[in-house]
Amino acid sequence: MCNHDSVRSSTTRRDFLKGSLVGAGAMASGGLLSSTSASAHASEHSRRDMPAHSGDPGRRVLIRGGHVLSMDSSVGDFERGDVLIEGSRIVAVGADLEASDAEVIDAKGRIVMPGFIDTHHHQFETALRSFLADGIMFDDHTSAGSPNYMDHVLGKLTPVYRPEDVYINELFGSLSQLDAGVTTVMDTSQIHHSPEHSDAAIQGHSDAVRRTVFGYFEGQGDQAQYPKDARRIREQYFSAANGLSQDGLMSMVMGGEIYLPDHEAARTLARDLDLQLAYHVVGSLGMAETFDEMARSGQIDDSHILIHMTGMSDMAWRAVRDAGAHVSLAVPIEMTMRHGKPPLMKTTELGILPSLSSDVECTMSADFFTQMRSTLTLQRMLVNELALQGEEDRPSLLTSHEVIRYATMGGAKGLQLDHKVGSLTPGKEADIILLNAEALNVAPLNNVPGAVVTLMERSNVETVLVAGKIRKWRGLLLGADIPRLRDELIASRDYLFEAADIDRHMFN
Repeated sequence: MCNHDSVRSSTTRRDFLKGSLVGAGAMASGGLLSSTSASAHASEHSRRDMPAHSGDPGRRVLIRGGHVLSMDSSVGDFERGDVLIEGSRIVAVGADLEASDAEVIDAKGRIVMPGFIDTHHHQFETALRSFLADGIMFDDHTSAGSPNYMDHVLGKLTPVYRPEDVYINELFGSLSQLDAGVTTVMDTSQIHHSPEHSDAAIQGHSDAVRRTVFGYFEGQGDQAQYPKDARRIREQYFSAANGLSQDGLMSMVMGGEIYLPDHEAARTLARDLDLQLAYHVVGSLGMAETFDEMARSGQIDDSHILIHMTGMSDMAWRAVRDAGAHVSLAVPIEMTMRHGKPPLMKTTELGILPSLSSDVECTMSADFFTQMRSTLTLQRMLVNELALQGEEDRPSLLTSHEVIRYATMGGAKGLQLDHKVGSLTPGKEADIILLNAEALNVAPLNNVPGAVVTLMERSNVETVLVAGKIRKWRGLLLGADIPRLRDELIASRDYLFEAADIDRHMFN
């Protein structure tokens, strides 16, 4: 059962967010996200030439002289190019752009590209990082004594989350990915034990100032209001008149797991509220037969986000392709947690553009260099093995440029945000990252996509912009007091493991 001691029955959700969440670390009382706090940690020299008021209406910023990887064939790439931003949007991409009224970011030696897009991340589990590094998804009696995801994470730890735990986990996870260049996430938040839990998750995302698709999935306990609370959440936070929707950074999808008894109710709500429907499809959990039935009866459409798609039939795959549904892959997790073989050969064979996702940090890092490298090496291993076996009818080898497309435009299309983000295209929002190609692990630069996928990691993410606003500058994440937030996360971790009666073994 959930611990609801901090939530009185007479307390409104707004009062709760002003009370318990502020006490847990919201910026209203603690200044945890204030820019002045960040300034105290940054040297005067490092911020001296940072453009002021980036992202504000009318403010022009020119990213000058970088290696521009646009991910838009109509725009092209530039060995030495510029990106001009006005307010939140890109207005021009090219070589030697004229913009005398713009503040300049010197991008010499930097790769300038769209931010990464994560289409499936259980961010509420941030405090559980590395706990399940050696575990698998469920107890199949082959790994006796080892913790597993179903029994220990979902069965014991998840039920004891309080709203304040949800808040700090969502916030810290968002900031961590932002620091790593992931500018958009679909949060798969299976933590909606009460409306207060839902509000806390949304508040954490909002305070992080990152582009977020809030995934309203299930919860546990007698105060859970899933799926019916979707109407209240949609109206309160994501209606046309609401600020979270108006600034363009937050939107919503409906979770509708096909193994839950209220799947049909969730699907109906998604349709009524004009929301995409996201759900896991995992063959090793016995979902193949149910999904086949859905495919045969035409229940899959282009509003569906299908997570994993391991172990599915050829018939189901053809139905997915024909319906235009989206496929979100979490390749490192699928390989290590026994979901089944990541279906990279099938997406390549059918011409489906998938996206990449980090899934759970209790088992694997959420940075996108890990996702891209795992995807590239696995697909190439499978195709190379066919070549060594003399198989002539085989898919093409995945390239670095193609896997970056999965990590950018694939995610944008899957979340129906490709009109806004995913490429450096004039008119789109300026979600842009600058990667240090002069760093010790990359120099000398000989191939831009190759360097991003095969050489780089999160330390190369030097500058990050979301909707034109600088969120990370020359290696420093702005607007966040990380030491203080980390203390809040550690306190949450300590509570969760104690409440769940689980011992943390640091070395085994």
